[in-house]
Amino acid sequence: MKQNPEAYLFGQILGTHSFLLKDGFLEPDEYSEIKAQYFLPGGETGTAATVLSSLGVSVRMDGTWLGTKVAPMLKEFYRDKSVDLSTMYEWKDDDGVMDYVVIAGLVRSPMGRFQTLFSSGKRWWNIPKEEDIAGCKVAAIDPFFGEETMRCAEICRKNGIPYVTIDTPHDSDLHRWAAVNVVSKECTSQHYAGMAPEAILELMKEHTDGLTIITRGGGEMLYARKGGEIRRRKPYAVEVKSTLGAGDTFKAGCTYALLHGMNDDEMVRFASACSAIAISRFPLPLNPPTLREVETLIESGEK
Repeated sequence: MKQNPEAYLFGQILGTHSFLLKDGFLEPDEYSEIKAQYFLPGGETGTAATVLSSLGVSVRMDGTWLGTKVAPMLKEFYRDKSVDLSTMYEWKDDDGVMDYVVIAGLVRSPMGRFQTLFSSGKRWWNIPKEEDIAGCKVAAIDPFFGEETMRCAEICRKNGIPYVTIDTPHDSDLHRWAAVNVVSKECTSQHYAGMAPEAILELMKEHTDGLTIITRGGGEMLYARKGGEIRRRKPYAVEVKSTLGAGDTFKAGCTYALLHGMNDDEMVRFASACSAIAISRFPLPLNPPTLREVETLIESGEK
């Protein structure tokens, strides 16, 4: 691990219990056979760290506190990877933040206790420190942690570190200062109900000097910058085994592209290829996309 990792990631880091079903999704009062199940790192930041490490990037990960059940699993998983956990706090009187995800191909259903956690009024995540961020070349920031999220963005801005964020509305400083904001279909449905994707992008791109990307699951992606025209890209066609982690992998792909100075078209193409590989396998943490796999998919797609 380098003294100053290339990327700093702040946000949700979970222990994810995933269950891949054998014959279709759950039906009320019907039995379902579990084909495979795992307890592995998850969350938007945890998944992105795994993918970036697989792509050859050194990472410092921070955010959610680790608990007595989550910490041992994470430490063992990242023991031989280029992911620094040294800034993370261990929660000695709690199991840690976990979720449970049932998966069947294109369909998945996550379960957890996040509403209870966020409504507790207590902080269960770290406060970003400038010494942990300064010296990194890029960052990725999840939008979930209020003052601490904005502190991270402010430190990045002060130190000239470009960052990728996700699902951040147009009228926030987190969007305004971002180098890249990746906005999912879930976010647009929540914040811009009834608006066409093109209208949403027109609104969002004029409130930042960064790149705004709207993803739509298996649908066409839209992306643009202030004053520029909307561009479009179709996702790569692959056989889907699980969509768990697809968006987090896209974020990781954008972070890698930002680190390596790719232009907008190259970034969206690279992130899309990363995400396509991610959904073609299960479980993602044990089979993250490698740089060679991404490059091969891009080459075949261009042909």
